[in-house]
Amino acid sequence: MARYTDSVCRLCRREGVKLFLKGDRCFKEKCAVDRRAYVPGQHGQSRRPRKASDYQLQLREKQKIKRTYGLLERQFRTLFQKAAKRPGVSGHNLMAMLEGRLDNVVYRMGFSKSRAQARQLICHGHVRVNDRKVDIASAQVRPGDVIGVKEKARSNPYVVEAMESVLGRGLPEWLQVDPAAFTGKVLQLPVREQIEQDVNEQLVVELYSR
Repeated sequence: MARYTDSVCRLCRREGVKLFLKGDRCFKEKCAVDRRAYVPGQHGQSRRPRKASDYQLQLREKQKIKRTYGLLERQFRTLFQKAAKRPGVSGHNLMAMLEGRLDNVVYRMGFSKSRAQARQLICHGHVRVNDRKVDIASAQVRPGDVIGVKEKARSNPYVVEAMESVLGRGLPEWLQVDPAAFTGKVLQLPVREQIEQDVNEQLVVELYSR
């Protein structure tokens, strides 16, 4: 399966905001966005700012959301098409489905420091959903699902460190976590007001509606 293998810090610099793709590093002085606050590339520093067109604003917002959740274009477009078919606001449905991905839920619960690390845990079979192994990172969770880390992986230093750092990141109100048992429960699917992503999903709807 295709995947992005270049430096993820370049993605944050291109969007001009922190996408928090490298866990705790994004909160430290080593963060590339803080050290080099200009777009990547040979001529990044010499580029003059120009007024962005409507299309450019829509494209950049789509890229920002897509890169935040670690999706490629085909995956993202497929997810948007499913969201558009659901009743309600398409943009809100899209954000709810992105938040409902298993890799995002594992990250939100604090079992990993980043979504990429969460995907690795899932693909290696270290995550259980309702006491069953699920190795598909894009699987959608449902209200009442219990997410847990396999007992063998609970001593993994990356998992332990992630559980300690989640206190500073905060836990969404639609999730419940028992740190001692390395388990969490999905209380409900999130509504837009509960998703603290600084994005304008309506621009994505406009882009795909062209």
